[in-house]
Amino acid sequence: MPMLTIGYSTLAGRAGNIVYPDNPSWQYQQHIQGAKTKPQRPDTFYLESKGVAKSRNSAIENANGKYLLFGDDDVLFNTSEIQKALDYLEKNPKVSLVLAAAVDETGKLRKNYPEKETELNRFNSAKAATYEMILRVEHAKNLNVRFDEDFGAGAKNYLGDEYIFIVDLIKAGGSAVFLPLKIAVHPADSSGSRWGEKQDRIARAMVFSRVFGKLAIFVRAGFALRRLNELGGLSNALRFTFGR
Repeated sequence: MPMLTIGYSTLAGRAGNIVYPDNPSWQYQQHIQGAKTKPQRPDTFYLESKGVAKSRNSAIENANGKYLLFGDDDVLFNTSEIQKALDYLEKNPKVSLVLAAAVDETGKLRKNYPEKETELNRFNSAKAATYEMILRVEHAKNLNVRFDEDFGAGAKNYLGDEYIFIVDLIKAGGSAVFLPLKIAVHPADSSGSRWGEKQDRIARAMVFSRVFGKLAIFVRAGFALRRLNELGGLSNALRFTFGR
């Protein structure tokens, strides 16, 4: 069993963009959507489906490694920082998932991260990106936790799949921590940085509904107050609060 599987989610015609880390002891898999060709390699999985959450779930099902890191075809990984996260997981067998940090093309942190090890909960993990997540595969399978395929890129609610996964994992009895390790480089622009359109507002509102249920309206109200400018003013903030 390899220590780590990196499961790359990509589309037909883009798999050639993947740059693998320089560690031959790790396993690398491709989960390619939109391709009907039969796989030519045992580490390639072709999915006649749409939505990145489906390919993330394929990665969980097919990972041979003890741990799984989720990759995209536009992500570069830092091998030494990943190894530090793996060492932490080896020393802390009750931890189900490590969330780490990423930088953009200029080396700038992509968002505001905690400065020290932090236990994750549903209030502090909403900004998670999939390529920052290293999962203990056995825990996800034993707890029967998978990505919600109604969320994430390619789905109607095209963001929040990572956040929902972490919360579902914790609710199921797993544990997750943030570590200040810069494991990935990813372009600054992403679906999670979109704010300007009605569908952006509604997609975010649906994520909070999925996570908080009946309490979502109160959480959305607090979020709206902090993100008034991004939401486009008071009227849009009110619409967001009521999930509209």
